Amino acid sequence: MIVTSENQSPRPVLQSLLKTLFDITLLRKGPEDLPGSFVSLAMIIVLWLFSGLAGVVLIERFSEADFVLGLFSGMVGILCFAAVVVLSGHPARLLQTISAIIGCGSLISIAVVAEYVLIKSFLGVQPAGIIATLIVFWSVPVKGHIIARAIERHWYLGIVIAIVVFGLQLVVVGAMGAEA
Repeated sequence: MIVTSENQSPRPVLQSLLKTLFDITLLRKGPEDLPGSFVSLAMIIVLWLFSGLAGVVLIERFSEADFVLGLFSGMVGILCFAAVVVLSGHPARLLQTISAIIGCGSLISIAVVAEYVLIKSFLGVQPAGIIATLIVFWSVPVKGHIIARAIERHWYLGIVIAIVVFGLQLVVVGAMGAEA
C-alpha cells in the first residue's frame, strides 16, 4: 500500500503509484495495493486522459472523435466493473478497483502508443497495428485479475467478466462508430 505523509513531495508518491500500477498490470499485485483515495484516483484519471491524448497526437489514424469514443467506451467498462464490485457485496473496494482498472488501462494505452510509434518506423503500419492489438488484448487478463481480486473470486471468473465487459465495449464502439 502506498503511504504518504504531509511532508512527502508528490514525486515519490507518483512514482510509487505508477510502480504499483505497473505491478498490477504484470499481475504481481492487486487493487488492494493501491490507496483508496480520491487524490490517487484524480492522478490516475489525468494519466488516463494523457494516454488518450498521446494516441491522438502520435498516431495519425486516431482523431479527436476516437478519443471521445474511447473515453465513453472506457466509462461503460468502468460502470460495468463498478456494478460487479457493488453487487458482489464489496462496495468498500470500489475506489481501489476503479483506480486499478483506469490506471492499468492507461499504462497499457501508453505501451500501445509507444510500440506503435517505434515499430511503425521499422516494420510498417500493419505489423505495428497487429502488435498494438495484442498489447490491447493484455488488458483483458489484467482487468480480469483486478476484478477477481476485488470480489474475492477465482481468476477464471474475473477473466469471464473482463471478456464480457470487453465485448460490450466493442459493441458500444461499433454502434457509435457506425453513427459517426
